Amino acid sequence: MKLIAGLGNPGREYEATRHNIGFMVIDELSKRWNIPLNQQKFKGIFGSGVVNGEKVILLKPLTYMNLSGESIRPLLDYYKIEVADFIVLYDDLDLPVGKLRLRTKGSAGGHNGIKSTIAHLGTQEFNRIRMGIDRPKHGMKVVDYVLGRFAAEEMSEVQHSIQKSADACEQWLSAPFLQVMNTFNGQ
Repeated sequence: MKLIAGLGNPGREYEATRHNIGFMVIDELSKRWNIPLNQQKFKGIFGSGVVNGEKVILLKPLTYMNLSGESIRPLLDYYKIEVADFIVLYDDLDLPVGKLRLRTKGSAGGHNGIKSTIAHLGTQEFNRIRMGIDRPKHGMKVVDYVLGRFAAEEMSEVQHSIQKSADACEQWLSAPFLQVMNTFNGQ
């Protein structure tokens, strides 16, 4: 069994913001794999299904970004999912819009959702897909930037990033994550 969690903030006001790109990938996977997000428990909304013979759970924590680990850890424990069978999708200020970076471990890099996940898992060693959202320009505050919407001219790159992230998750169901990293980090 695999768990794929996308980080974001709940509520309509955050739906299409930069910080919610992880939620956007979960929505894409939900459509692609016909897995409705119809269960609410573990401080999150999730759904489960079988994809290519593998049971998969898709999760959107509803804790707000800074407390994401409070949703992820209990779900992992309840379903007895190993950390090696977990992947998290989230936004990254240090990558240009549209760029992906897959990793098997690392620090939070200032990302509060990942800080919470590391704290609740007790390890920095878990699979992740970081999706570039770029840095704010012209002295804009980071919080205002990440809670803002993508510019119209960025949307094709954003959609490409969402599709590639979903493709990487799909490949991970049948291939080791290191192989998936080699495929998608070079693109």
